[in-house]
Amino acid sequence: MARRRQAVTIKHVAADAGVSLQTVSRVVNKESGVRPEMMQRVQASIDKLGYVPSIAAQRMGGSRSYLILALNDRERTIADWRARQGTDWFDQMMLGGMLTCAEHGYRLIVELVDTHSDHIERELMAAIAALQPDGVILTPPHSGNPLIIDLLETQGISFARIGSLTEGPGIRLIMDDTRAARIATEHLVELGHRRIGFIAGPDEYELSGWRVDGWRAGMLAAGLPTDGLMTQGDFSHASGRAAAQALLALSEPPTAIIASNDQMTLATLELTRERGLAVPADLSLISFDDTPIIRLAHPPLTAIVQPIAEVTAQAVKLVIADHVNGSTITTPVTVSASMTIRDSTAPCCSPSRNLSD
Repeated sequence: MARRRQAVTIKHVAADAGVSLQTVSRVVNKESGVRPEMMQRVQASIDKLGYVPSIAAQRMGGSRSYLILALNDRERTIADWRARQGTDWFDQMMLGGMLTCAEHGYRLIVELVDTHSDHIERELMAAIAALQPDGVILTPPHSGNPLIIDLLETQGISFARIGSLTEGPGIRLIMDDTRAARIATEHLVELGHRRIGFIAGPDEYELSGWRVDGWRAGMLAAGLPTDGLMTQGDFSHASGRAAAQALLALSEPPTAIIASNDQMTLATLELTRERGLAVPADLSLISFDDTPIIRLAHPPLTAIVQPIAEVTAQAVKLVIADHVNGSTITTPVTVSASMTIRDSTAPCCSPSRNLSD
């Protein structure tokens, strides 16, 4: 059996260059305090030996851990994994976060935390003590949790809060959900719809309220009523089905529905089919998220495309800059969402059937 080749370490570089481990670490981390000729000698040894810096070597400098910790909702993520429903939001977060970390010589570590846990403070402190991250990325609903925010502030850790406008410390990043919901509403208004229903997400997510605000603003601008046309789910398929049932049971049901995530939209599509109705002939549908299953549905669904990878990439860059330079941004950073029009929306006409049947 072939023996595994011994990896080149920082000790090999130090011995080859005839310098201390600390000097090699400073060169690797591009820190000041090293003479130009010494930097050239160390770099020549690095190039000759083919040394690739490890996190352990980088951390020897003492100022950085080169780790970014991302916190995602445990309960919802694990539920999606177990149900095999897909976790595109999580995947896109990892895409933007991992690639951007790699560009800066960092590693992204993900921890799943239940924001409702009585042990959340202990769990977070354990993760911080073990990893000593240079920064933390908070995703909804953690990004609006005052306990988590205060804990990170007390620990002096740079952190970004995705999907939160709650006042307080941390770098805030949003995807302009209010504007996105208004764009979806305006699209349906332009198609002649006057009864546009809205299925909102849970209140613990700040973005749920923003999307309701965008829908209301679009309806108000068009002079259309909203009374009785909004129901609420919790982002699950079952809750979306119940919300759609309530809307379709109205004496004058909507001719179009916007749902706040893909699972609730798919539940609405399923319910519509069970009633022998066609999308978009009898009911137009627009979703948020734009996960692969939405694009592969029949018909392919019009959807708000959330720039999750882009906003996470921005979060990583800003957290690293804050850790290194202390340049915290106090105003929210917006990475705007867009809408992709597919086959689930069409011009409105008088319903040919009673949708409440």
